[in-house]
Amino acid sequence: MTRHPPKSLTPTLSPKGRGRHRPPHGIRPSVIKTGVRVLLLMFVVTSAAAQEAQQPQGPMDFFIAFSRTQLQATGFTRHQTEIAGQPLVWWTKGDGPSLVMLHGVADQAGTWFRVASRLAENYRVDLVDLPGHGESGPKSGPLPMTTVIEGFESWLSAHGHEEGRTPPVLVGNSMGAWVAMTTAQRHPELVSRVVAVNGGPLRADTGELDLLPQNREEARQLMEALRDPSNPPTPIMMLDDLVRRVPGGQVERMFETQEDLESYLLDDRQLAEIATPVDVLWGESDRYMGREYPDRLVTGLPAARLTLIAKCGHLPQAECPDRFAEKLIEVLARPAPEATSPVLDKEPAASSGMNAQAEEQRRINPASGFLSSQTRLAPPLSPRIHPRAEVTATHKGGS
Repeated sequence: MTRHPPKSLTPTLSPKGRGRHRPPHGIRPSVIKTGVRVLLLMFVVTSAAAQEAQQPQGPMDFFIAFSRTQLQATGFTRHQTEIAGQPLVWWTKGDGPSLVMLHGVADQAGTWFRVASRLAENYRVDLVDLPGHGESGPKSGPLPMTTVIEGFESWLSAHGHEEGRTPPVLVGNSMGAWVAMTTAQRHPELVSRVVAVNGGPLRADTGELDLLPQNREEARQLMEALRDPSNPPTPIMMLDDLVRRVPGGQVERMFETQEDLESYLLDDRQLAEIATPVDVLWGESDRYMGREYPDRLVTGLPAARLTLIAKCGHLPQAECPDRFAEKLIEVLARPAPEATSPVLDKEPAASSGMNAQAEEQRRINPASGFLSSQTRLAPPLSPRIHPRAEVTATHKGGS
């Protein structure tokens, strides 16, 4: 069912304040605007689709539905196909060179609604619900990374790349950047260029942060790391809703097939094999991934370039959409980055030692989980595995 924002969230202001419709309790419109932005950022962190009908609805469900309604309202056309027996949904608008935009884990195509129409003025824009996210299946059960990547590659081959046209540019945020770069490595003929937005296929040092928050405090710490410090605190109701959505969510489902997920992390040599040009577009306030992560990508890739977005965090399309759109348009207007030296002459990426340490930890204790407490290394936008997460995976039959 289509949902619309309540009137209290859309105050109308007449010139010089005359005839102003005040929201309840005298809340200033500026406060409401800030709150709306926080809510929009929260929903992209936590989930891509409403849970089953019997599960309680929360504020994030509203914003998920709202974002998808906005795609339709701004002229995007919804499409659906079947891949490996499961539905896959995407939205399309515009003409010109092809942009395929990929969301992160537990997100969905609506995450781009505030920037997509501007991009569609000069490009054909496809917004994909990756397998297991949004309206794309599977809706429940384990969600292997293989299902996500191979499902997207099948769609890209059949629907995202037209014969006789230049292959599309893949723009991916967080896990979407991981998927985009993996696709470029496996099928370079299907990709002309990658724009990696706060994500990639290397491990990240995420410290004590966890994308499976079990309580309000853990959720608060996560949200603070994902956003620029100048943002107001995340409302308590949003933090509680984030915790509510953890059981059965995409992050938990993907970690039920932990070994499969790990198999798609790249080491330095594999990263150097990606010949497709990569623009790394980075919200520099992202304290989840860390500031050194984009430098490691640029160092390890044969043809790469880094562009920073000041005072913006892990999800720039939600936190600072106008500045993100401007930067992305600037990046796309420039020639693709070129290799500056032979691959074998490049310095190894800074991740090499950390990858080796993580591999050693897994050999010593294979049951330590996807992220050991010693190394604190995680894949892009993925949680630090701790004993309670292992119990959850074991209970559900995960590896």
